[in-house]
Amino acid sequence: MAPAPRPDDRPVQLFQVSTLYGAATVAAAVDAGLYGEPGTARRLLLLSHHAEIPETALRLETMTGYGRIAARFDGVLDWNATIHPYHPAAWGPRPEEAPLWQRVLRTAWDLGPGPVELIVESIQVNPAKALGACFPESSVEVYADGLMSYGPTRSDLAQSLACRVRRLLHLDLVPGLVPMLLTEYGVPSALVPDTAFRAVLAEIAADAAADPAVARAAAAAPTALLLGQYLATLGLLTVEEEEDLHVRMLRGAAALGHRSVVFKPHPTAPAGYSTALREAAEEAGVRLTVLDVPLLAETFYERCDLRLVVGCFSTAMLTAAVYYGVPVARVGTGDLLRRLEPFENSNRIPLTVVDHLVPDLESGAAPALPGRAPASLAPLVRAVGYCMRHTAHPGLRAGTAHYLAEHHADPAVAHHFAPDRLTELGLPGGAPARSGSLFRRAAARA
Repeated sequence: MAPAPRPDDRPVQLFQVSTLYGAATVAAAVDAGLYGEPGTARRLLLLSHHAEIPETALRLETMTGYGRIAARFDGVLDWNATIHPYHPAAWGPRPEEAPLWQRVLRTAWDLGPGPVELIVESIQVNPAKALGACFPESSVEVYADGLMSYGPTRSDLAQSLACRVRRLLHLDLVPGLVPMLLTEYGVPSALVPDTAFRAVLAEIAADAAADPAVARAAAAAPTALLLGQYLATLGLLTVEEEEDLHVRMLRGAAALGHRSVVFKPHPTAPAGYSTALREAAEEAGVRLTVLDVPLLAETFYERCDLRLVVGCFSTAMLTAAVYYGVPVARVGTGDLLRRLEPFENSNRIPLTVVDHLVPDLESGAAPALPGRAPASLAPLVRAVGYCMRHTAHPGLRAGTAHYLAEHHADPAVAHHFAPDRLTELGLPGGAPARSGSLFRRAAARA
């Protein structure tokens, strides 16, 4: 009988994560057996912090529930510390340095000489690209932890990396809608089971049970939760505009009769960000509790019998509806769609999905559970995706032209498309072009 292999002889699975939601996604995938039986590979969790100044930002390992997720892995590594003083969003090895960096990483992380499998997020940017360059012989899997998976790949991948991507794993946040991410490279997608993900969220919530802030918020018996995203840090809104967005959320909830409301600011939001919201709550006669602690908003869904979750286009809205059966409503998506630049901004598809699926709180529509994707959603998403990245998806042009010919004048559709972009691509809804300039447009000639 052959001797049992030493742990270091096992293949290595390297899971790169930057958010607790992403870490919960890969943990659920591991629990569901999507990465093989326990013990067949050495699983390492690689943490990366992408804030502009990572040293001053909230660290993933300080968030409630992190310990339970980390316990599933054989070790935890720190990408920022490994490449210090370089920033993880900017650094990647030069081609001639890649072999040297692989030796450095294998030694520093005690990976041994065996095969390394990479499981990464956001394959088109660092640190995923950097890891792919350092381990050019490794297979790659991508996991998507949010609504961006339904949109096109943000930028072209080097063929040497694209040919190694085996699978896209994603949550079923919009049942019936198929991800567009990486489809131009023929990458198949697979679902992380709902039951596995919900079980991981329940574990995280159990860790939060003793948190005084969570207990205090639960004791207020809230019926509505408002989600902050800190869109100002993305340059999508000013701080004042985002504060006003939160006030609009609160007033909309109050108009529906909610008298105890919890506001969950984004973890990176500055102190005092909820001052305007407190003043609005006093005016509306609403009891406001600010849950300003380092935990996922989803953790609170386990603790309270909520009747409403309000947000702009946060993934946590769809999580509330799909995994917890909480009705959702949106505020401000139309405004953001009209001002979002450039058109290929990767936030466009999440905005499109939420705007189409979720009722507008300010229009008087009742909050609802979106359920399965309606037949109208997939054509809209494909058309928007084509206009974002037409060179990557030329096969979608005919369908997009047909869709826009029928719907471009519909107000519910028109605000998803910039007339300038439609003109540039020679699609219905754009401005009529002179024949000479039309001929010069490569996209129109296609």
